[in-house]
This record gives sequence, structure tokens and C-alpha cells, in this order.
Amino acid sequence: MSANPAPLDNRRSVLGAISALSVVLIWATWLVSTRHGVGAGLGPLDLSLLRYGIPALVLTPVWWRTGLFPKGANSALVLMILGSGAPFFQLVFFGMRHTPASAAGVLLPGLMPLAVALIGMIFLGERPDIWRKLGMAAIFAGGALLLFGNLGDDGLSWISFAILPFGAVLWAVYTHAFRRSGLTAFEGAALICVWSTILNLAALPFVGTRFLTAPVSEIALQSLTQGLLSGLVSTLLYGTAVRALGGTQAAAYTAITPVAAALGGAVVLSEPLGLPTLIAALITGIGVLLSTGVLRKR
Repeated sequence: MSANPAPLDNRRSVLGAISALSVVLIWATWLVSTRHGVGAGLGPLDLSLLRYGIPALVLTPVWWRTGLFPKGANSALVLMILGSGAPFFQLVFFGMRHTPASAAGVLLPGLMPLAVALIGMIFLGERPDIWRKLGMAAIFAGGALLLFGNLGDDGLSWISFAILPFGAVLWAVYTHAFRRSGLTAFEGAALICVWSTILNLAALPFVGTRFLTAPVSEIALQSLTQGLLSGLVSTLLYGTAVRALGGTQAAAYTAITPVAAALGGAVVLSEPLGLPTLIAALITGIGVLLSTGVLRKR
């Protein structure tokens, strides 16, 4: 007789859920940490060096095996680097100079699924079902609520509503390019990080660095949150979640990110958490959950 697979399936489900929730926590921590880095001892290029340099070193065996120019993936790799590498990071950092972490959680990871869906519909002929359409409508409603709730002299500037959504579009471009690149998750992450590190080092003589004057505690904090957690560990945990739960269910957990970022900004950075921002984060989170299609009938 064969062993009952139910306990094994339950353990896999628990492991997948813990991994997916850990990824959401890391993403929210990354938003709060990047916001904390604005105006701190390290500059944007320093943070980018930590964000991509540390994973590039750890994943050296991977990109050394594939080479810097993997056959058949060069054009997709350019879009991947643009959409999630050093250019993406610098754009997001500039936008977060003017945006609290709570609002950034809505305008960046909250809008990413909407941007992915729109690019798929317009350029790739994808046809979302009713659940995904409802999700996109909720994401749009969350962004609109945030916009109207922050109008006025003390609200968000136009930079927040222009730069961070454009960052979400770049991430969507990366998502579609990666799906068509033929690269594994580890290969894609390794190549993005090593090429981003090359770009950062090339800019270093022109921009300079603050590593020699920044507090050691700040360097340690950003090395942990930017390099190890966001750059490396979240990739491994998300792969574990996908293997245990499947891609759709693992992606559904990202619905928590806007709410987690809003709470993290309020607790860690003492940012004001107004009712419109909180409601916008909740609506956007529900929209992300619906846009994954996890509730649709099979």
C-alpha cells in the first residue's frame, strides 16, 4: 500500500505559505528601508551597489556558467535589466524621495499587477477573465482614492504619481521579458545583478560614494535589507512558494504588500497613516488578490 500523501501535501502547503508571507514581509521591509535611506548616510548609487552587488557575488557560479551574454536571451535580458535592475532602482529611489512608504506601497507594488495585465492585453493579446478585470478595477480605484485623498498643499506631489507608476510599468516589462527569456529564476536574478553592478561601478567615478563617511550601522542595515533580504533571500523564498503552492497562489500573497508597507511606514518611520491611505492600501491589496485569478472557477 502507498503512504497517504495528505500529511506531505499539508507540510508543503504550510512551507509555501510561510515562504510567500516572508517574501511579502521582505518586500514591505525593502520599501521602508529604501524610504529610510532617503536623506541618510548612503546615496542612491551606494544603495544600488548593495542591492545588486551582494547577490551578484553570491550568485557568481550561476552567471559564470551562463556567461554575460546568454545565447538567445540578449534582447530579453536588456529589458529585464531596464525593468528590475539598476535603472529601475534609481528611478524608484528618486520617486521615494517625495513619497511616504505607505503611499509607495500602493503606487509601486500595488500597481505592478495592473501594469502587467495591461501590457499583456495591449501588446500580447491576453484576455483576462472577470476576476482579473475586477482586480484591475480595484487596483485603479485604490490609486484614484490615494490621489484624491492626498490632494492639496500637504499631499503627494506629481512626482509620486508619475515616477512610481512608471516604475511599476518597468517591472511589468521585466516580468513579460523574463517569461520569454528562457532563463531560470536563478539565472535571471544573477544576470540582472551582475549587469546592474557593472553599470553601478561604471557610474561610480562620476557620482562618487559615501561609503567612507556613512555610519557603519547604516551600511549594515542596508546591506541586510537591500542586498541579502531583498536581493537574494526573497528570490529563494519565492521560488520555494511557487514550487509548494503553484504560481497563482504564491502570487496571491502579494495582496498583503501595500497594507504591510503602510503599517511599516507608520511604525518604523512614524509616517502619518491617514484613513484615505489605509483604505487605498486595503482596496489595492484586494485588487491584487483578484488580479491573480486565484478565485476564478476551474
